Amino acid sequence: MKPLVVILMGSKADAAHCAKIAEFAKAFGLQVVTRIGSAHKTPEHVLAILREYQSDPRPKCYITVAGRSNALSGFVDGAVTAPVIACPPPSDAFGGMDVLSSLRMPSAIAPAVVLDPANAALLAAKMLGLADAQVRERVAAFQKEQARKIVADDNESVRD
Repeated sequence: MKPLVVILMGSKADAAHCAKIAEFAKAFGLQVVTRIGSAHKTPEHVLAILREYQSDPRPKCYITVAGRSNALSGFVDGAVTAPVIACPPPSDAFGGMDVLSSLRMPSAIAPAVVLDPANAALLAAKMLGLADAQVRERVAAFQKEQARKIVADDNESVRD
């Protein structure tokens, strides 16, 4: 069974951002499901979703996508034992300062915050790779390819 990434968005408006996360997560061999639920508007629905996936024995992590007042990430983190990654969508609202609602959480609530969708998927793969050798190998191959590109760019650059 493949490790599972549950992407939970606060509203359908976040679908494009979630699609980017899902694309990168699948490239690491992770199974991805995307759901919609609001901590503010549908807390019981969110809890039902979380109960469904918490009962799944596979290694998993949750990636939450909510902007403005990001209660979703803290709400999910407080309700599950698996890691939670907050990946709020980019926003111009409030001069981009709404990201602060993802950074500061109450005590004993500790979702990681990763702003880039590809990096959120990478962090999920690294965490889930602890329990799955194939995912770990894909992460290592990805990192090796990234390093190879940098060295190739350096070799092609103009030198004094």
